[in-house]
Amino acid sequence: MKPYPIFLIGLADRHCIVIGGGHEAQYKVKSLLEVAATVTVISPTLTETLQAWAHDGRFIWLDRPYQAGDLRGAFLVIAERDDPATNAAIHAEAQAEKALVNVMDDVAHCNFVAGSVVRQGPLTISISTSGAAPALAVRLREEFEQRFDPAYGTFLEWMQALRPLMAAAHPKFSERKQRWYALVDSDVLTLVRDGRMAEAQELIQTITGITTLPAHIMANGEVVTAVPS
Repeated sequence: MKPYPIFLIGLADRHCIVIGGGHEAQYKVKSLLEVAATVTVISPTLTETLQAWAHDGRFIWLDRPYQAGDLRGAFLVIAERDDPATNAAIHAEAQAEKALVNVMDDVAHCNFVAGSVVRQGPLTISISTSGAAPALAVRLREEFEQRFDPAYGTFLEWMQALRPLMAAAHPKFSERKQRWYALVDSDVLTLVRDGRMAEAQELIQTITGITTLPAHIMANGEVVTAVPS
């Protein structure tokens, strides 16, 4: 079975439920909280970390096992694997609610699978082996975490801040496209990685023709504003 990869957005406005309180559930809750999802956890027991998050009000905690009716209005349901009857009941109720459902390590009771994820700021890389070898997906994630360092996050945040200025300065799409590719293919990312922020920003100004960069793009705490294109 080949999954179709997608990225969900707007989970703060959706009812997301995690059933279970072990370490696998903790990882799923963490991933949901990282994207500002609204989360309810259903479990009579929680890991110490989940208990701390519940105490801090980071999610709603129902301190009991799953019960029929718990998934009313759910958009996304993730459940730790339990006995076959419970897995089937969770899947059936989620299907009736037209929710996305994943019972971990129980493909028969899933209508989606989640890959191993690498994040660096706006950069998100999801890796899936279509269930063939989840351990390989974990190893690939570890490799990618080394390959795609925090400099990518900084670079992408800068590019996001540039978008409205680029649209205003270069209304013609073909010209914007050329300059975006020039930025991506330039040494800006390397300069950011080396901590040479002023040089990185000067290069951005040269490539984009934008002489006053957004306040978000800073070198040594100061905005670079006067390098001509």
